[in-house]
Amino acid sequence: MNYRQLPPPTALRQHVQYCWTLESHAGEDVQMFRTLADASPGLIFQHPEKGVLYQEQKILPPVFLYGQSTRHAGLRLEGTFSISGMVLRPGALRSVFGLNAGELTDGCIDACELQPALAGWLEDTAAGPVPGAAHLQGLFTFVAGQMERNHLRQDAAMETALERIQSMQGALSLKDLRDELRITERSFERRFKQYTGISPKLFSRIAQFQASLQQLRGQQFDKLSDLAYGNDYADQSHFIRAFREFAGCSPQRFLDAGPVTDNYSAVLSR
Repeated sequence: MNYRQLPPPTALRQHVQYCWTLESHAGEDVQMFRTLADASPGLIFQHPEKGVLYQEQKILPPVFLYGQSTRHAGLRLEGTFSISGMVLRPGALRSVFGLNAGELTDGCIDACELQPALAGWLEDTAAGPVPGAAHLQGLFTFVAGQMERNHLRQDAAMETALERIQSMQGALSLKDLRDELRITERSFERRFKQYTGISPKLFSRIAQFQASLQQLRGQQFDKLSDLAYGNDYADQSHFIRAFREFAGCSPQRFLDAGPVTDNYSAVLSR
């Protein structure tokens, strides 16, 4: 299996964190992925003449936009596949695509519903060569078209909130943040959920989990209690419970699964 991570075009960097491609080798007919709770939506293209991506028993569309993931889940890839995608900024569903992000939480939408012209591009793609990186250009064009069509519906206050929560890795007072932004609790909850798909508290918890996950992957600890206290969990038991909720397994089992499974599950984390 060949995975590559690529930077987005300069014009899209405000809304796209990074791009990626994943292609299987001969003989790799079925691949299982553990997906994790993440703080970012994304866009995935699977070549229509190649393998098929399933979530549980549901076949996912050739090009789909997915929302915030609040829980772990399983994906299955069948066939000799070639898929490409991009990981978007947390507020991109609203600011780029003009969607109420809450409608896509733990779900996805066929991108052709947003831009019917994509169907023609898929037909051309099916008849053409298969290198994954080349297909990213179609996704770039799609995102740029959505940006133009929806006139970038950014919410400056919510972008500030997202930046503050992520920079503090979830360890900040939401009341202090609301006071800083001069927004009432009710208005903040409503706007934040429309913009990101989840509540500020849940987003903070996932940011906290993701920070501990990165340290776990990088072996940046001596014992699990270091991760717990370093990421503002009450104790090691609290950390393990939160990790199970968002990853579907304990931190130790995640480590025992090895880097290969971890890397590819991160690609499809949703």
